[in-house]
Amino acid sequence: MSAHRQGSGSVEDTGRQAAPVFAPGPDGLAHLELILSGAYPLPGFMTREEAVSVADRGRLPDGRPWPVPVTLEVPEELVGEERLTLTDLEGAPLAELAVRESWESREGTGESGAAVARHHLAGDVSLLRPPTYGVLRELRPTPAEVRAQRGLEPCADQPLLAVVTDRPLHHRALHQIRAEAEALGSDGERTEILVVIDTGLHDEGLAAAVLAAEPLLPRSSFVVVTLPRSQARAAGKLGGTWTERDVALAAHVAAAYGATHLLAEVGEQGPETERVMALRPPLTVLDPEPWRYDTEQELWKPRTHVDPRAALGELPDARVEAELAHGRELPSWFTPARVGAELARLRPARTERGLTLLFTGLSGSGKSTIAQGVCDGIRRSGRTVTLLDGDVVRRMLSKGLTFSREDRELNIRRIGYVASEITRHGGVAVCAPIAPYAVGRAEVRAMVEEFGDFFLVHVATPLEECEARDRKGLYAKARAGEIPEFTGISDPYEEPVDADLVVDTVDADPAESVARVMAALREGGWLPVADQHVSED
Repeated sequence: MSAHRQGSGSVEDTGRQAAPVFAPGPDGLAHLELILSGAYPLPGFMTREEAVSVADRGRLPDGRPWPVPVTLEVPEELVGEERLTLTDLEGAPLAELAVRESWESREGTGESGAAVARHHLAGDVSLLRPPTYGVLRELRPTPAEVRAQRGLEPCADQPLLAVVTDRPLHHRALHQIRAEAEALGSDGERTEILVVIDTGLHDEGLAAAVLAAEPLLPRSSFVVVTLPRSQARAAGKLGGTWTERDVALAAHVAAAYGATHLLAEVGEQGPETERVMALRPPLTVLDPEPWRYDTEQELWKPRTHVDPRAALGELPDARVEAELAHGRELPSWFTPARVGAELARLRPARTERGLTLLFTGLSGSGKSTIAQGVCDGIRRSGRTVTLLDGDVVRRMLSKGLTFSREDRELNIRRIGYVASEITRHGGVAVCAPIAPYAVGRAEVRAMVEEFGDFFLVHVATPLEECEARDRKGLYAKARAGEIPEFTGISDPYEEPVDADLVVDTVDADPAESVARVMAALREGGWLPVADQHVSED
């Protein structure tokens, strides 16, 4: 086979025009790796008929059960291509897609309220080279490699219990896993356990905290996979909310590794097992009795074995996050010391975490004034802070960009990238652009939260007040038609519904608004409480 060359328009040694190069998004890459590894019993990405059948009935058109559509979304300019070279995010070729069908779906809504067109390519994929990109690559053997290794062991014909998780294994989970392994075992021995850790390709998430429990699970091995994320799952910081289709997909992947039984460690708010089994997963999904901590005997037990008056459940994720945020040690009854220590390392106290503070609001709302005052207060608290003001960014980082929607989104994306880098290195980034579009703000949040925390402040000064101030004369020019696409006049401002703090400056002195933001940062744990004596005016 001739060497494959990247880049659209180049010619291979065979004389055949090289396929265009495309790096799929996070879900597309996750699907691709699972196809190439053999974890999916699928040859490639689904056609429209296949995707609709799976979405509607949980089955492929030929009747085989399958829980989620496996699709490849591409930009419109790639529609009509016959072949495509799929790469990782660093541009290394992974596979070639032989396109069988180009198709379109309509999801969500755009500015006009109409559904947004999304373009997909379907077809079989062939491996070009094994993937090397992705965190914890040494823990990503193929299912065939895991099955072959197990086939050499004496227990090869025994049940294999897979535990699929994206969250740390605390005492309750560890007790449940050991009990289920013992129930499946024979001759008084627990069956073998395979812990399948679901984490991102470029962010290991909480994988290290899961691995910290390895010595506490005898006869166990650990592998890492990246499963596509439903919207509910993507929202969780300490483990997302799994749907029945998420669990069913995990069951298919676990079965590919040779598992006969699945315990989905997705927290106590996971989907009902009956609904998962209705999707006909290829192995038995266990439904263990909930466990509780017996405060009298100081032991974890099945709920029916504990006096309700002495029963204590796990700490909810919000409580765990709050304890970690304020630098407090997690209680020993709740989690093993080694797991708690790893969580504390991964989620340090907020005074040690990077933070991006994004102020959004109309021109003239007071964003820059408040942001500058907050920067001064943060700096006096002892934290390193960088101000990315809208006007300054426009001159220094985004010079030459227009005020079209496309350029506005690019401007916000650039701000988000710089802010995420500051956050990644433990600093505080204070950003004060208009940021008029919800999608742009969400993109910045996603970039930042890969590395640290994000705090959104909506400076909700009404348009009439901003226009009355008009310190720069911009609104007058916009009303006169001299400035096209001006936010609030000829271009929309999408008010945030996910703001962490809303500030209205109409009847408030700027110092009062600064004080409100600083108080929220202290209460959230991002600034030391000892800084309360510092004035923020």
